[in-house]
Amino acid sequence: MERQLHFLESFVAQGSDGGSYKVCAYEHLVRDESLQDGRDHWEPTGQLEYRLADGSLVEADRDGSLRIAGSGVTLSQRSLEPEQPQG
Repeated sequence: MERQLHFLESFVAQGSDGGSYKVCAYEHLVRDESLQDGRDHWEPTGQLEYRLADGSLVEADRDGSLRIAGSGVTLSQRSLEPEQPQG
């Protein structure tokens, strides 16, 4: 069965090591062989994959937490909302 990755989104995450990381989310697709019209047809599998911009694998736990594979560095997504001034 032929597979490919489809880019979904990217976001900046803060690492537990103090670093800033760009995380890219991809969805796995499989070729739909049932349609024979001369064009490629791809269907989503529901499986997601996360990678850093440099290609390193990011593991996602069931609770939604992210960790750079093999490093122990955990990632948390940065808020996209601007900080409010304190006064």
